[in-house]
Order: sequence, then C-alpha cells, then structure tokens
Amino acid sequence: MSSGELIDSFVVPVHPHTVLAPEKNEGWGKLREAYDLAAKRIEESGADLLIIYSTTWPSIIGHQIQADPNPEWVMVDHDFHDLGSINYSFNIDADFAHAWNNANKQRGLQSRTVAYKGFPIDVGSVVALTLLNPENKIPAVIVSSNVYSNRSETTVLAKACLDVIKNTGRKAVAVTAMSLSNRMFTENIDPKDDKIHSLKDDEWNRKILEFLSEGRLEDVSQLSRTIHRQIRVQKVVTFKPMWWLSAMNDNRNNLTGEILAYEALHGAGGAVVHLNPTPSGVGDKEYDEDDVEVFAGERGVLDTNVESDENIDQNQSMKSGNQGPELWDPTEAEGSVNTDAAPKPVGAYPHARKVGDLIYLSGVGPRQPGTNAIPGGPIHDSNGTPLEYDIKAQTQAVIDNITRILEEAGSSIDNVLDVTSFLIDMDRDFTGYNEVWAETLGKVGPTRTTLAIRALPTPIAVEMKVIAKA
Repeated sequence: MSSGELIDSFVVPVHPHTVLAPEKNEGWGKLREAYDLAAKRIEESGADLLIIYSTTWPSIIGHQIQADPNPEWVMVDHDFHDLGSINYSFNIDADFAHAWNNANKQRGLQSRTVAYKGFPIDVGSVVALTLLNPENKIPAVIVSSNVYSNRSETTVLAKACLDVIKNTGRKAVAVTAMSLSNRMFTENIDPKDDKIHSLKDDEWNRKILEFLSEGRLEDVSQLSRTIHRQIRVQKVVTFKPMWWLSAMNDNRNNLTGEILAYEALHGAGGAVVHLNPTPSGVGDKEYDEDDVEVFAGERGVLDTNVESDENIDQNQSMKSGNQGPELWDPTEAEGSVNTDAAPKPVGAYPHARKVGDLIYLSGVGPRQPGTNAIPGGPIHDSNGTPLEYDIKAQTQAVIDNITRILEEAGSSIDNVLDVTSFLIDMDRDFTGYNEVWAETLGKVGPTRTTLAIRALPTPIAVEMKVIAKA
C-alpha cells in the first residue's frame, strides 16, 4: 500500500444560509456558488476521505470523533430556524474514526468516538458535508474542537490524523468549517441588508484572506491570537481551526491559496478558501512554537518557554483581583439599556439610556464582564504600587465593551457620534490610545475630546463617554 497524503484543504463558512436560502441575498448566493466550485474540485481531485474540523462542535472532555457509519437526522439551527431544516444522511468512515481515536491516545490525547443514533451533528459539519459531498460519494470523518486545548494539543491532534492518513494510504481533504469575524447582528435583519458587522471586522477578515490567498497559512495561525483580541470573536473555539489546518499542512507558508468567495452571513464573515499543497513560493515556514509530537497530559506544558500572548493577557488580567469600589447592578428606568455582556457599574446608573434617536452611554472602562479583570493589567496593585500596563489592550477593551452595549441597544459601533475620553496619564498613554482609536473608532469618524484626569474609580487607565445614534 502506498503512503497516504493530504491532497487539498478548504476553509468554509458554517451558517445554513448557503444551503437553505442562497437566493435571498446576492452574497449568500456567491458563497453557495463557491461551495459548489469547491465540491467540483474535491470530486475531480480523486479524494477518498473528507475530514471536517468544525467550530460548531465544541467539546470539553478531550476530543470526540463521529464514528456512526450512517448518521441520519434533521438539523435545525438554533439561531436561524426560520430558514428551515436540513435533512441529512452522511457516509462516515467509522474505521478511520476508530483508527484516529487510537492514534490520538498513542500521542497522549484524551479522545473518544461517538457512535449512537440520533447524535445531533453540528451545523458547520452538516452544511459542509451537504454542499461539499452532496451525493455522499466520499466517506467523511468529523472531529470536535476542544474548548480548552492550546496550540500544542491541537497540533498533536492533527499529527495523529496524519499518522492514520499515511498508514491507510488515503487521499484526504481537510476542511475547517468556521466564521472569520463572528460578530453577528443581534436582531433579525432583512436578507438584502446583510453586511459585515463592522469596519474593523471587515479589515481583519480581509487581512486573513490576503494571507490565505498567498498560501501563508502558518502566518494566519500565528496572527490568530492578535486577531482574536482585536475583534473579540465571541466563540470559545476562536481560531483553533487555523491551528489544526496549519498542522495538517506541516505548518507551511507556501501553499497555493485562492479565495473563492467572501461575504457576510448575518454580520459574520464567511469565506470559501481553497488551499492547494502545491508550493507557491510566496512565503517561508516560520513555525513559532515547539514542534510537539506527543501531548504530555497537562495543557500548557508543551508550549514554548516564552509566554504566549494569550497567557500574558490572562496573567495581566488576573492581577486586577477585586480592586476598586463595590460593583452595582445597573439601574432600570425608562429607556435604560443594560447587558450582562458589559462590566457592572460602580454606582447606581445604567449602562446606557436611549432617548429619542440617541443613545447615551455611561462612562465605559476596560473591565471584563463577569470577572472584572482588566486586559493589559491594572495601573496599580491593592497597595497603590504602580504596575506596568498595556494602554492599547485597555483601550481596545473599552471599545469592545462599548460595542456590546450598543448592540444590546439595537445599534452598533458604526453609529457613534461623539466620544469623550479620559486618560489618567496623558504623556505616557496618548500615543497607544490614539493608535487603537485610529484602527477602530477613527474609521467611524465621531467627534472626540480627550481629557487628562488624576484617577478613575477602578485601577484603569482609560474610560470613554459615548453618544450614538439609535
């Protein structure tokens, strides 16, 4: 038996619009056409296995692999059930699923197979297999995305899969089902009005696609942490699929990439991308972590000695503890707008108030909802000792909180009219704050006043007061 290989890779969107309603929006129709083109290329490639890694099948306890040879059910998306349902009956390669599960365990991963009737397959996998393999000619395998796995663990998951591909002589195609930016509209919209939720999201999406069009998959994998912080993708699995897909392609930066379509799906960024293993010569391999072969049993132990951006952010945030005044539940009154997606107030006031065609936001800081942590770290400890902090991370967190409050009010960051900013150290922080502003609110174009003040109620460096259109 000849050694198997990965012969193609694709990135595809997860939402059901391309299956159920491509005719309702020009962009949805273009994504459907791109899906159809991808399906044609897969069939012509002679592939004998489709491997699906979907962000919409998150797992907690290890990795799970679908092993029911013929799962049949009806998929109704919990957000878009008004579009209809998708009946599915898939051809799953149970032998490969069991072999992958065993290979995972041999490399130290916690893994199991799922093989019982009625198991609800996630929407991303259903959409991908329905459109990429419409006649079930090619057997498939589906793996979950573990919520807590770091890059080392995700890399080992891919290497275990490659072990089985090579040992079984398969000609495999790897597919990641995922959104780009995942900031969706919180209300129903007319299909013809669909667009990317914000200018910032669109900018980051296009940067990702620029890299992918150049075959720089590993660069996207490294950039994913920065992208996640910037656009605050509200999914626990974030850009893990890019880690997995890059590892499946030997962490290369010289693939041949082609963007088949990029459009909005209820505000989220959806793209169909073809990544052919043929070397393009565009980029060099610059893998940024230990080239791990085995998972040793504790998440994080296989990372490099240098702290990742994620760990740094987490460590800095945890320094904040419970510093500052008592937190209050936001007040409720006529026109008030409050949300659990924003940090609690430090007094008796609402997050925002809607009056006529305008929304007035109370002062918004960078504290994180639920944890009260401060991205970039607090400005001082509980004893008042100054600490090093990241003003850019704090500024971005403020804008993210503003975005969530406005979305709760039925508006968006694009509708901001006027901002008053407060900095506790103008000399130190104005440049970094201004850089984040230019990348975000600066592109919206509100009027702005920036004031230097002595202190804020919590150990933060920046706060903003906003007026926006409803």
